[in-house]
Amino acid sequence: MNEKLLSEVAKLQPEMKEWMDHMHQNPELNMDTPNTAKYIAEKLKSWGYDVVEGIGGTGLVASLTVGDGKKSIGMRADFDALPILEDNDLSYKSKIEGWSHLCGHDAHATMLLGAGKYLAETKNFNGTVRLIFQPGEETMEGAPAMVADGLFKRFPVDAVYGMHNMPGLPLGKFHFREGETMAAVDNWEIELTGKGSHGSMPELSIDPLVCGASLVMALQTIVSRNVSPWKNSVVNVGAFQSGVAGNAVPQKAILRLSIRNMESELRTMVLDKIRSITKAQAEAFNCGYEIREGVAGAVLINTPENTQWAANVARATFGEDQVVENMHPYMGSEDFAFMLKEKAGTYCMIGNGDTFMVHHPKYVFNQDMLSRGAAYWVALAEEYLK
Repeated sequence: MNEKLLSEVAKLQPEMKEWMDHMHQNPELNMDTPNTAKYIAEKLKSWGYDVVEGIGGTGLVASLTVGDGKKSIGMRADFDALPILEDNDLSYKSKIEGWSHLCGHDAHATMLLGAGKYLAETKNFNGTVRLIFQPGEETMEGAPAMVADGLFKRFPVDAVYGMHNMPGLPLGKFHFREGETMAAVDNWEIELTGKGSHGSMPELSIDPLVCGASLVMALQTIVSRNVSPWKNSVVNVGAFQSGVAGNAVPQKAILRLSIRNMESELRTMVLDKIRSITKAQAEAFNCGYEIREGVAGAVLINTPENTQWAANVARATFGEDQVVENMHPYMGSEDFAFMLKEKAGTYCMIGNGDTFMVHHPKYVFNQDMLSRGAAYWVALAEEYLK
């Protein structure tokens, strides 16, 4: 265990809490995060980083080169919030009703900022550190946008690393997995169009609500009757919106889906089934339909060599019993997958202990873990660029 590094990084804990408190109180959503990006950029610039803003929207990269080393490492954190009403009595509770950092992205950004400040002050490495701060993770837009904007061409790295907190995992322990680790997510919207009418005269209508209800049930057969019990797939209808009055047949119905798969071939089959079932159901009820497909999903696949290396660094830094390898895969999704499609690297989890799950109104990130997460980033950079 590297007690010296841990104790030195721990000195940043009070500052890090201030940074996280600020971001938590002032959340911004999706790709519209100008103030958070500016807040992060100003701190990095004050520490001597070369900061380039506006990458793929409000993304930014902070670079620092020390010595004559040719290697470079990328370390990424997200910073967007969620459109969920926070139900916590915190001194730093969100100031914007209905928006909140209930996934811990404010903590992720804070931990990488803490590492950034420490690395800039100590300069105990030989090469280039690139800190990648990304919006739009919740909508799977940020990483693809930054990659499309030339992220790794403009800011070359040999490998890229990411980290997320996870409730339910032992507090402060680091969890790693090689290969397929998180599912590809496809967020789709289906709009059914019928013909409205007075509720007393249904014969004059084409009812998209009834069609939608039938479609919701039909979609449940995709996984139950087409996917092997040994494989992982989820088709979730999370929203079904149609009509506003009990005495009227509505004109439209909208279904919003979250589709998750751990294998590319399985994903193709599931998506094709959704298309064909939607078409058949719409035709059966004489409705029109439109499927609006979001950003194409990607399975998060950790590079085995980089995963083993990062686990060894964590083990040397925090102790043998603080590292868990071969953790179970998650059906949750993460757009860091798009960065791993471009570069070798790995994505690990740091345990948040026995708390409410992320996206729950009562979720709280354990702020005692801020300096611990920062120490992980520092250890990776110093070891990779030693």
